[in-house]
Amino acid sequence: MREPRPAARILLVDGEGRVLLFRFTPYDGRPAFWCTPGGKLDAGETYEEAARRELREEVGLDMDCGPQVAQRWCDFLTIEGVEVRADERYFRVDVDGCEVDASGHTELEQRVMGEWRWFSPADLAALDEPYYPEDLIDLLARTEPADAR
Repeated sequence: MREPRPAARILLVDGEGRVLLFRFTPYDGRPAFWCTPGGKLDAGETYEEAARRELREEVGLDMDCGPQVAQRWCDFLTIEGVEVRADERYFRVDVDGCEVDASGHTELEQRVMGEWRWFSPADLAALDEPYYPEDLIDLLARTEPADAR
């Protein structure tokens, strides 16, 4: 049986319409992949609280992430080798731009996600490595910038 994994994920979009993704390189030989900032909820934490914490820890921005804009269920094997059933809630955060401050990364994050990049939809379409969520281009098109809500 898969372990439940509630998670908050952030669609961090800059002023040029690009989304920030981190490149994960599993240490068990699985292929590298790209993913939005975010992660598992801590005990007693709401999705909104987790989104703010993850944005602060992974990117260095401390701000309200606004309301949830999407939800997806997915099964996967975590970097740590745990089979999970994830309930992922997405939050869109629009910024003019920002530099990633990785000083809040955990030891595991420092080992497996040492690279990040801003991607336009065209960049994503041309990417030769997997990225998640797989419908990210459509998800970005379906969600509005926070100031347009």
